[in-house]
Amino acid sequence: MIQKTYKAYLFDFDYTLADSSRGIVMCFRNVLDMHRHEGISDDAIKRTIGKTLEESFTILTGITDKQTLAAYRKDYVAQADKLMTANTVLFPETLDVLSHLKEKGVKIGIISTKYRYRIMELLGKKLPESFLDIIVGGEDVKTPKPSPEGLIYAINHLEIDKNDILYCGDSTVDAETALNASVDFAGILHGMTTREELEAYPHIGIMTSLEELL
Repeated sequence: MIQKTYKAYLFDFDYTLADSSRGIVMCFRNVLDMHRHEGISDDAIKRTIGKTLEESFTILTGITDKQTLAAYRKDYVAQADKLMTANTVLFPETLDVLSHLKEKGVKIGIISTKYRYRIMELLGKKLPESFLDIIVGGEDVKTPKPSPEGLIYAINHLEIDKNDILYCGDSTVDAETALNASVDFAGILHGMTTREELEAYPHIGIMTSLEELL
C-alpha cells in the first residue's frame, strides 16, 4: 500500500499499464528472422522491454553499428504498425485505478520509450479524450530513459513540485529515471524485473497491483 497521496501520478507504459509483450515479441522475432539472427529466446526479448529499440537490438544481437541499428529500428516500426495495437492489452486493474485517481482530482501522465502515437492509438479506444494530462513518448525526447528528460519535461508542463509527483514503472530503467529526476518511485511487478532488482533503487513501495496506489 502506498501511503502518501500525490498531486500527479506519472506512469511508464509497457509492463506498467499494459502488457504489450506479445506484440513486442512478434515484432522483434520478425525482424530478427528477417536478418537471420537465431537462438534468441522470447524471454531475452522481454527482458529488453523499456529500453530503446537500438539498445534492445544491441543486447540481443551484439550489433553496435548505428546504421544497422537504425535499419533494424525502421523494420521494427513497420512491423509494429501492423501488429502492436492488436496484440496489446491493458492490465485488468489499469482503467479502474486511473479512473479513481482522476476522480481525486490528481494529474495523470505517461512517460515511455514507446512512441506517443502508438500509446494514443491504444488508449484512445479505452479512455475519454483529454483524460490524460500528458503523454511523453520516445519521439518527444532527445535522450531516452534513464535520462530524466521526459520526466522533467512532464513536471514542468504540469507545473507541480517534484515532491508531489510519483513515477511508477516496472523496470530498473524506470527506477533510475525517477532517481535522476529526483522524484519518488513506486515499482510494479507486472514485468520481467524482480522485486529484488527494483528494491536496489530508492522507492516508496514495490507493488504487485496498481490498486495499491488507491
